[in-house]
Amino acid sequence: MGEIGRWAILFLLFVVPYTFLMSALGGWLKNRRLAAAGRAGMVAAVFLATVASVSLLYLLVTDDFRYQYVVNYSSSNLPLIYKIAAFWGGSAGSLLFWSWLLSIYSVLASFLKHRQREVMQPVVTAVLSAILFFFVLVMNTIAHPFELARVQVSEGNSLNPLLQNPSMMVHPVNLYLGYIGFAVPYAYGIAALLTNQTGATWLKVTRRWTLVSWLFLGVGILYGSQWAYEELGWGGFWAWDPVENAALLPWLTSTAFLHSAIVQEKKGMLKGWNMILIMVTFVLTIFGTFLTRSGLLFSVHAFANGPMGTYFLTFVGLIVIFSLAVLVWKWPLLKGENQMEAVASKESSFMINNLLLLGSAFTVFWGTMYPIISELVTGEKMTVGAPFFNRVNVPIFIGVIVLMGVAPLLAWRRSSFRLLRKNLILPAALAVAFLLIAYILGLRGWLSLFSFASGLFVAVIIVLEFVKAVQARQKMTGEPLLLSFFRLFQRNRRRYGGYLVHLAILLIVFGYTGASAYEVNVQRMLHPGEQMQVGAYTLTYEGLEETGDAFRTEIFANVIVEKEGQRLVVMRPEKVFYTLGGQPSTEVAIYHTWLGDLYLVLGGWDEKTDAAVFQAMIFPLINWVWVGTYVMIAGTLIALWPERPRLEESRDPGLPKTLQGAAARGR
Repeated sequence: MGEIGRWAILFLLFVVPYTFLMSALGGWLKNRRLAAAGRAGMVAAVFLATVASVSLLYLLVTDDFRYQYVVNYSSSNLPLIYKIAAFWGGSAGSLLFWSWLLSIYSVLASFLKHRQREVMQPVVTAVLSAILFFFVLVMNTIAHPFELARVQVSEGNSLNPLLQNPSMMVHPVNLYLGYIGFAVPYAYGIAALLTNQTGATWLKVTRRWTLVSWLFLGVGILYGSQWAYEELGWGGFWAWDPVENAALLPWLTSTAFLHSAIVQEKKGMLKGWNMILIMVTFVLTIFGTFLTRSGLLFSVHAFANGPMGTYFLTFVGLIVIFSLAVLVWKWPLLKGENQMEAVASKESSFMINNLLLLGSAFTVFWGTMYPIISELVTGEKMTVGAPFFNRVNVPIFIGVIVLMGVAPLLAWRRSSFRLLRKNLILPAALAVAFLLIAYILGLRGWLSLFSFASGLFVAVIIVLEFVKAVQARQKMTGEPLLLSFFRLFQRNRRRYGGYLVHLAILLIVFGYTGASAYEVNVQRMLHPGEQMQVGAYTLTYEGLEETGDAFRTEIFANVIVEKEGQRLVVMRPEKVFYTLGGQPSTEVAIYHTWLGDLYLVLGGWDEKTDAAVFQAMIFPLINWVWVGTYVMIAGTLIALWPERPRLEESRDPGLPKTLQGAAARGR
């Protein structure tokens, strides 16, 4: 199977350029046969990438240690689930996984049906095949997943213990699906420019692609946060690590793009702005991959450094130069059809939302790259930590949250201040009341309190929007309450699915704010039989035990947890030592409740007395983050679900007004 995979990757080196050439000529000459040949080439690329991927999975699952990749990232005792995860656990395998997913995305995008398909499709396929060729080239030169082992061995090094976590099956896969997915709207944006089709068609065709990619990337970030929380053993969930930041950057810019795209769809405005946003988003996905693989910045998430960083940096440069050249060349076509008329309007609120999100993205980018910039300028590498990122980004995020509540209440073009004031009185009053009560109760930290207050403000607005809509529907149809509520989603999935996503963001904000601002942290050495108090919990240390097998040894502590005299649970934090070598891993013990987690880490011990060092923490509301993740998935899926086309939704800003009605009726 290894030879089959090697030949499949080699054939990709010829099939992908053929696909690019046929598609590019088909688009330039407007030749259907050449365009069809390009699509056939992409189908062949999918087949070859699939063959190579299946081959590597087979080698991993069957412990074929003749191949260096299997030696580096697997072992015979590794559970099957982690042998599969080893596919993307190493640099070469992850590049093959990326190429496989990109080929699937590309062939699906190449066969999308829409009114401007014949004009745009060949260019889309050409752009996607050019992107795919880069990854195929890297695999065939410096990161071959089917390289034979330099020394024949009977056992592998196994997967990094830190990666042996169920989140490893979800976190990287979702990140890749998110990163790669943005190639499709980018390709359509380039195609729209090169074919002079700069109306809203390319946005409508790629809206679901963008939303799906945004969801995958967001879920990947959140599962990565959960992985760090459960696996790394340092008691955190977000460290503003360079690779974490690299994933956050395109998520921020794509969030801005999703909102500004609505303005172009509805009003024919922000055409150039949307092109810039999707280009920046795609460039940031490749830039994030560059940071992961270059070794330029230290990260617990990064692959080993090597020449690959130079390849990716060159690729980023080529994408930037090409995108800017096309954008400048076609800029006259991107003139908006309307102008913003008032600050109190939906389009203005979306623009302010965009500016805040981009401000946050710039801050994250600057803080991430500051060590490199400082070393270039001063010769000394200086870093910025979490306080910098929090101090700048938290106020920005609070502004974004407030806009999440205000924007849905605003009308297009111009809003009535009187009506807006009426709709905001109750949510604002409740937010102010919360601040006063929290202060009286002794809660401090103004940024944290404002985070909660702004979230409450938006939550009340969203609930009131649902209440008003349900009441109006009941009055009109006479339906029961629950039926009327569920049919709101059937009637306008995009709007009410969006509201659910906003509620999910609020849950995530509440969870992170509570866990960050009101964390309890106690560290003590205990002898067997001694107790320590952590918040309302009493922890009694019973002693150490040892277990294991031929491949690992586990040392764990038994700690009884009580609250108000009632025994709740026995927690067992542990250290794991591996026979095959490598650093020991820390396995934390977590007691989950809706109000917060009790988090216990075994730091070390005295082998003579069994005295052990424990770090115990309480993270209030942290589980709301994980609940918010699933609410976000549900809301996005609802927004994605197709609706019946309606006349007002069928208007294409790229068509003359006299033809819009006819186009709508013809759909």
